[in-house]
Amino acid sequence: MRQRHHRPPRGHLGGAASAGAGASAAAGPVSGEITVLAAASLKESFTTLAQQFEAAHPGVTVTTSFGASSTLAQQLVSGAPADVFAAASASTMQRAVQADRVDTPQTFAVNELTVVVPAANPGHVTALADLARPDVTVALCQQAVPCGAVAAAVLDRAGLQVTPVTREADVKAVLTKVRLGEVDAGMVYVTDAKASGATVRAIPVGTGAVAQAAGTSYPIATVKDSANHATAQAFADLVRSPQGRAVLTDAGFTAP
Repeated sequence: MRQRHHRPPRGHLGGAASAGAGASAAAGPVSGEITVLAAASLKESFTTLAQQFEAAHPGVTVTTSFGASSTLAQQLVSGAPADVFAAASASTMQRAVQADRVDTPQTFAVNELTVVVPAANPGHVTALADLARPDVTVALCQQAVPCGAVAAAVLDRAGLQVTPVTREADVKAVLTKVRLGEVDAGMVYVTDAKASGATVRAIPVGTGAVAQAAGTSYPIATVKDSANHATAQAFADLVRSPQGRAVLTDAGFTAP
């Protein structure tokens, strides 16, 4: 989904916008438009960062396109025009690297998977193991998508056999199934669960090796043939700056 962001009202950012402006200016002349392809789980934080970036650089336009990292990577490999790519796993970013479509990626955040259930919890799910119960309907991401691959690793580490009733294109689609009560449970990132507020309940996957398997790192890279490389680099710098870290932390991400 592509979104075009415009400068927020005056006073929205306070001192943070000025800090971001100074950090980005070092990357070179910042002007024009850029397109940012980002994992669906980054929608809330990157929407905020795009607004902050535009506020710090009047006249600049950031267009964001959110979706499954695997789909976005395939679009890049196929030659789709873009300026920045942020993925929900290093392995997905590697596809763009191997196709020589992006510059050297930098990890900027870490996320982890959690079980979510509707607020009323009709399936009476209290732990990861409940997803294997035959009476519990489960939604998972498609296996080619990072959230699907991480879910598979978590379930394998826990020794659980779970047959989802649906596999969705990205983590937001799984979350929607849970929020609407169309399934008893799903597996999404903690950031998505946090963004949903009281509409869902989050249940940790567990501890130890199972919890370790739930983590995934997020790399960001500028696109090599970007028509506006200086502005693309400035946006990537903002994401990795203290200002960007604050936005990501507020969304529930942790530092790499």
